[in-house]
Amino acid sequence: MVSTLITNIGELVTNDPAAGGLGVVRDAALVMDGGTVAWTGPAAAAPAADESFDAAGRAVLPGFVDSHAHLVFAGERAEEFAARMSGEKYAAGGIRTTVERTRAASDDDLRANLRRLIGEMARQGTTTVECKSGYGLTVEQEERAVRIAAELADEVTYLGAHVVPAEYRDDAAAYARLAATDMLSACAPHARWVDVFCEEGAFDADQAREILQAGVKAGLSPRLHANQLTQGPAVRLAVELDAASADHCTFLSDADVDALASSRTVATLLPGVEFSTRQPYPDARRLLDAGATVALATDCNPGSCYSSSMAFCIAVAVRDMRMTPAEAVWAATAGGARALRRTDVGHLAPGARADVHVLDAPSHIHLAYRPGVPQTHAVWKAGRRVR
Repeated sequence: MVSTLITNIGELVTNDPAAGGLGVVRDAALVMDGGTVAWTGPAAAAPAADESFDAAGRAVLPGFVDSHAHLVFAGERAEEFAARMSGEKYAAGGIRTTVERTRAASDDDLRANLRRLIGEMARQGTTTVECKSGYGLTVEQEERAVRIAAELADEVTYLGAHVVPAEYRDDAAAYARLAATDMLSACAPHARWVDVFCEEGAFDADQAREILQAGVKAGLSPRLHANQLTQGPAVRLAVELDAASADHCTFLSDADVDALASSRTVATLLPGVEFSTRQPYPDARRLLDAGATVALATDCNPGSCYSSSMAFCIAVAVRDMRMTPAEAVWAATAGGARALRRTDVGHLAPGARADVHVLDAPSHIHLAYRPGVPQTHAVWKAGRRVR
């Protein structure tokens, strides 16, 4: 692979841990070589490379790290969205509609939709994508979902415990046992993570603990859908199990916030969901001020948030969740990497994977300052240009 010099960078956001914060370098340059970042610093001191790219004063960021998405599915739920916008309350039961359509879809159809969505994300600057199962809810269908996800996604999560399927409506405990045993065994070879939707109408804390602990024994690492619809035990369960992330975190008690702040479990906030369901937004300011680590992710899915745009999430987080632009950009890059316990992505220090996002703007602030405006000029993933 040839080396590439990106020069004439107006603002380089490195997220270099040694620099703290965004680690901004002005009038900067960056060299990619062999799929990794080889050098960053002032443009005047940049070393030579095989090729060069003139950023023309634009801002350069690490690629976005989307640590929560549900992309293996068929169909869409636009009518459900319209009903919510007309006043109907959001409930998780709509997931079962997608389950029916996903079960009926071919492997090729699911693969094509997944490829389309990951490509859509990449063209908007997202270079690391986590993808969950959860729309099959049988042993065979969940195994198929994680197997297809593993072909294209950077990170794969087994979410057999998404909701209780219709055929187990009268025996949720039996389905939870299935998710912790045969289904888990079939899916574990294709996944890195195990997740549970711990919420009223889905799985309780005891069921979630059983499934997550079984996942750990099978070699998977835990993460958790937590406190999206109600204030419940899920966040503290995530901390108890040293989960990489507790996702949603919409309804938090003081004890929940303290637990997150005193742990390495990341609070992954999903503002697109609140936008699409008219639920209250998570209080990111409260979490940040307490010392918790915060990530932003899209939760792209056909029901509660059919958006693949991390830039949109940044703008909403700044406007409605009391984050600064710098905090939101860090959460969408380095924060997402923390939520996936990755040290190679989410920053642009030497040695990091060369995931580079060139904005068509002079500063990262424009991601929130100009909401809804396409601002991705160029993207590299592992040193290869995304086209």
